[in-house]
Amino acid sequence: MLRPRNSLATKITGILLVFFLVALTAIGITLFMSWQLEGAAAAINDAGSLRMRAYRIANLLARADATSLGEPEEFSAALRGELDQFDDVLDELRRGDPKRPLFIPRDNDIPADLDRMTDSWSGRVRPLLRELITDPDPSRLHGELAAFDRTTTEFVGGMNAVVLKMEQSYARNTDILRASQVSLIALAVIGTLVLIRFFFVLVIRPVSELRDGMKRMEEEDFSARVPVLATDEFGELSDGFNRMAVHLQGLYETLEERVAAKTRSLEEKNRELEILYDIGAFLREPNDVDSLCRGFLQRVQTTLGASASSARLLDPGSQNLCLTVHDGLDQKFVAREAVLECGECICGEAARRGSSLVCEMREPAPLLTLSACRKAGFEVVSATTITANKQTLGLYNLFFRDPRPFTDSDRLLLETLGQQLGIAIENQRLQASGRELAVSEERNLLARELHDSIAQGLAFMNLQVQMLDDALKRNDEGAARDTLAMLRQGVQESYDDVRELLVHFRTRVAQQDLAAAITATLRRLAEQTGIATDLELAGDAAPLDPEAETQVLYIVQEALSNVRKHASARSVKVSMQRGVEGLAVIVRDDGVGFDLADRSATAQDSHIGLQIMRERALRIGGRFAVRSSSGEGTEVRLELPRTNREIQ
Repeated sequence: MLRPRNSLATKITGILLVFFLVALTAIGITLFMSWQLEGAAAAINDAGSLRMRAYRIANLLARADATSLGEPEEFSAALRGELDQFDDVLDELRRGDPKRPLFIPRDNDIPADLDRMTDSWSGRVRPLLRELITDPDPSRLHGELAAFDRTTTEFVGGMNAVVLKMEQSYARNTDILRASQVSLIALAVIGTLVLIRFFFVLVIRPVSELRDGMKRMEEEDFSARVPVLATDEFGELSDGFNRMAVHLQGLYETLEERVAAKTRSLEEKNRELEILYDIGAFLREPNDVDSLCRGFLQRVQTTLGASASSARLLDPGSQNLCLTVHDGLDQKFVAREAVLECGECICGEAARRGSSLVCEMREPAPLLTLSACRKAGFEVVSATTITANKQTLGLYNLFFRDPRPFTDSDRLLLETLGQQLGIAIENQRLQASGRELAVSEERNLLARELHDSIAQGLAFMNLQVQMLDDALKRNDEGAARDTLAMLRQGVQESYDDVRELLVHFRTRVAQQDLAAAITATLRRLAEQTGIATDLELAGDAAPLDPEAETQVLYIVQEALSNVRKHASARSVKVSMQRGVEGLAVIVRDDGVGFDLADRSATAQDSHIGLQIMRERALRIGGRFAVRSSSGEGTEVRLELPRTNREIQ
């Protein structure tokens, strides 16, 4: 990059300052010469006035002689006035006056001639006139007049010579002033031409060169260059333009190559995105772990052109890698590689490090401690870990029979795919654990319901059988019939309980229609018991997820079952309200009710159904409450906030 030694601003300022100083000097000299000429002209006028005043004095003396002097005092006063005026003009002419201005020229011995004339006047003429002023005697006047005439003639002749010299000096200075004015005009013309040339060289030509270069660039002539004419700002612009042109020319010449490279890069990115999308869509499908691994390997193997593939899962207990799924491997290879320890061969080392490794058989491979891959004829083997939540779950291998380079992008793609497979496997395990937990909880609830209904009924019938046996042993036919009737009633109640449980657990909320399911439950209750039922619906909102609404249905069924068994109610009402905040369900009966503060064993056994409902409500994030008192009926309230469900 050029570094300007003298900037354009400095050059322009410098030359303009020079021209300003030259013009200012020329104008100053011209003004000074005009001032001098004005002073010389004033001196010529005063010198000429001295001749006039000398003649006036002579005329005054002549008139005085002709009139025999007249009044002496008047003559003396007039002569004195003329003499004083003559002396003042002569003295001012000698001294000069810058204010008027008035100057005598200093060339051609003019000051010396003026001094001689002054001395002649002071030594010869003035004393004579002073005597006449002092003693204006007519007898002397005639003789003095003749002497004064001779002296005046000499003085006027000398003064004429001085004036002539002044006029000659004035003429010379006038010629000099005119010549300087002509020179100033010539200087202005020359300066204008110099400035035009200066701006043409330093400004106009570089701008024109840059403009021509830009036009050529607009016409896609990237070989355009502009000459660097100076080291100033325009030189920097020209140099920057040339560097820009070189860069653009290089870009234009390699444009096709770069477009092709960018196209290849985009195609590679699109291919990777297609792979990720395809495999991601597959991994979201419901499958077991082996099916996930098998489908994953098929897609990755086909996409990357691998000859074979395998998946190994890590055994948490033994920390061994167990071969679970493979494709394209012979049985001998599978038998040798069925189980590997962490750190053994390339697969075990990848699992131990928690990173992907690529091994080429043609190059020395210290990590390849087993020879199964080389014996199988593979040229390149990749081992990529299967991870989830920063934990290694296993790894998958790709085997290539032909050499294949692996770029950083390929490694990143394989690692990303391994993370997706690991997340899918972990999700399957979590779903399985969730299903097992749900089954376990349902079993616990079922066990409690069986204990609350069938187990108690069987215990009651066991007691009745013992009483029947005692009655038969005593041959008490009446007691036996009563006991038999109680047994028949117990069997019927147990049958009803089993049937109700079966109905409850077979019921599902079809197509998110919770209201229809509750209506069906109320209708069965009314048909079986004759209890008057009523369903009140309010509000409108989107339904909850099926699992939550199924649990809500189970809670309502359990509450209605308690009404049938314990309430001795004439009517029961179910109110359900949907809204933005969630779902609220209330089951209210007019039965006998119970005391919530009763903690006896009998009361606790009868409250197992309430505990089951409370546990179901907690499972779905709801709030469960019971209000009851003896003889006042019972109210069961369930509130299921939608926000809580979303947060969970």
